[in-house]
Amino acid sequence: MPSAMNDVASIATNLAALKARMAAAARGAGRDPAAVELVAVSKTHPAAAVEAALATGQRIFGENRVQEAQGKFPALKTRFPDLALHLIGPLQTNKVKEAVALFDVIETLDRPKLAAALAKEMERQNRRIACFIEVNVGAEPQKAGILPDEADAFIAQCRTEWRLDLAGLMCIPPEGRDPAPYFEILAAIAARNSLTALSMGMSADFETAIACGATFVRIGTAIFGHRS
Repeated sequence: MPSAMNDVASIATNLAALKARMAAAARGAGRDPAAVELVAVSKTHPAAAVEAALATGQRIFGENRVQEAQGKFPALKTRFPDLALHLIGPLQTNKVKEAVALFDVIETLDRPKLAAALAKEMERQNRRIACFIEVNVGAEPQKAGILPDEADAFIAQCRTEWRLDLAGLMCIPPEGRDPAPYFEILAAIAARNSLTALSMGMSADFETAIACGATFVRIGTAIFGHRS
């Protein structure tokens, strides 16, 4: 079993290699590498792994579950005030109170009921946090997300009815297909709605996502390894 020291060293090495690939992909697309941020997906990994990434200067992290994040991040956010925590997994309305208290960004806003709940809870806590609308770019019945042809109306409703702080859009393209056309769908919806942030691209396709305009890529395994 690797030692904690080796774990720290390997995470630092992995992050450096990953960020070099991100920068190369951005330059290859004629983009400024600084325009693409890494969301280090720390789900299922312990706080010690997050600390190892923090030691390298990484500050943006993604978690799938509110309860798991509650066990790791409050203490880390106290020690690292510039840490930004993104919720990248589905959010049930009964977890909205906890999510608004802990997370800095919600990337999975996907339905009117959740939008209304988030708006009400943000007002109650007097805490405004940025939201990304999740778009089901492949119109897959098993996936969450607003359908592409309903996205414009939902974006307008989030702005006018619930007055949410919309930062951008997020997607997960269909598995086993060329992701580029789906990333382009997301970029087109964002552009016509004056949204500048695009959270798209994971370990297998982040370079394609960067070429298509991603401003955030969500990567876990390439940083932290597989969780045994």
